[in-house]
Amino acid sequence: DKQQALAYFDQALPLRRLVGNKGGEATTLNNIGMVYSALGDKQQARAYFDQALPLCRQVGDRSGEAATLSNIGAVYSALGDKQQALAYFDQALPLRRLVGDRWGERITRFNLAMVYQALGRLAEAVTELQMVVAIDAAVVHPDLASNRQALARMEALLAAQEEK
Repeated sequence: DKQQALAYFDQALPLRRLVGNKGGEATTLNNIGMVYSALGDKQQARAYFDQALPLCRQVGDRSGEAATLSNIGAVYSALGDKQQALAYFDQALPLRRLVGDRWGERITRFNLAMVYQALGRLAEAVTELQMVVAIDAAVVHPDLASNRQALARMEALLAAQEEK
């Protein structure tokens, strides 16, 4: 129930601000952004992510910063601005790796692969999917089989592109 979630987050946000919990405020803003994104309101989602990002940086939450950057990249990708999406994913990825967030790293890499595919940069998409599959295998992720299939499809697209 996304509307109910928004109602609770809207109650939590002023409380986080009242007690000066900047990290909690950033998390709540990010959560609100995720709900708006799930509702299809990408602009509203981005507005909340844009508020969360400087707070994450202010409190030194590198993991939260990486997640927020990745969320902003996903919004730009959904809005069709693939170059902006790349810019945000490229900022998120080294932070994901820095904090050891393998789960988040695979999400960012998968999103990068989809943006590269949309831009016709299939070799880069294959490279990212290879990394996703390697991480899936290392963390025993339930999407391993489907990501192997996605990689095989991308490799086939690349081979066809190279034959032209």
